[in-house]
Amino acid sequence: MGETTVTTLEEGREQAAPRSVTDAPEQQRFLHRLRVPRRPRIWFEILLIAVSYWTYSLIRNAVPEQKTQALENADWIWRMEHHLGIAVEETINHSVNSVTWLIVGMNYYYATLHFVVTLGVLVWIYRSHPGRYAATRLVLFATTAVALVGYYFYPLAPPRLMTGENFIDTVVVHQTWGSMASGDLKNMSNQYAAMPSMHIGWSLWCGLTIFVLASVPWVRVLGLLYPTLTLVVIVATANHFWLDAVGGMICLAFGYAVARVWYGALPYALPRQVTGDIREPELEPVKV
Repeated sequence: MGETTVTTLEEGREQAAPRSVTDAPEQQRFLHRLRVPRRPRIWFEILLIAVSYWTYSLIRNAVPEQKTQALENADWIWRMEHHLGIAVEETINHSVNSVTWLIVGMNYYYATLHFVVTLGVLVWIYRSHPGRYAATRLVLFATTAVALVGYYFYPLAPPRLMTGENFIDTVVVHQTWGSMASGDLKNMSNQYAAMPSMHIGWSLWCGLTIFVLASVPWVRVLGLLYPTLTLVVIVATANHFWLDAVGGMICLAFGYAVARVWYGALPYALPRQVTGDIREPELEPVKV
């Protein structure tokens, strides 16, 4: 009787003991290694960002510039905003344009900070939060990838290129370098890729990342102000409608969803640091 009881308890412990990762199929082990955050390598990240941006620009600018369809879509967006009671872009555009120093500053803001701040946040996450870097970067990449789908299937003219309306192209009027789609640079960029707004998608990604992870209160406040000011800038310069910004937010939500599914948690919930190389977890011996 005693021997039977001991045997039964031992069998129960064997059945309750967790299985090692090494017992799992090779495919599952491979996926496990991919999903666990790794220590980022600077040379790989620089190469990845450079190739990704080159690919993004190539695809975005290769999208057919369906001018007629883009203008029709812009008219539809403008009518929809009137229906919703939010069609105030023209008023903001004219009001800000009357203050020369302000609109000139916004033109340069539109042209530069979109890239400078985004790269700056990537570098900060790489240095200060390496365990969260890959997941945070995935959010940005997935956001941008789905935006390219929007550019292809929904060409949209920005307000400043609409016909029959009174929007001011502030870059042309003030002869500033503020838009890749105006002046001498207009042939280098697809002018009808306004929906969704990646100025909003990227700036909101920066703002949320800074707000959640920064420890200094005033820096966190700046994180929230950045996408807010960007929204004002893209409207004041007549480069986007309000609804373009909504499209950018939806793309960002998709990016976070992809990262959540892949890593099993939002980027900011992952451990801050990565401790050494990834190793297969070992089981502790069962104490009898």
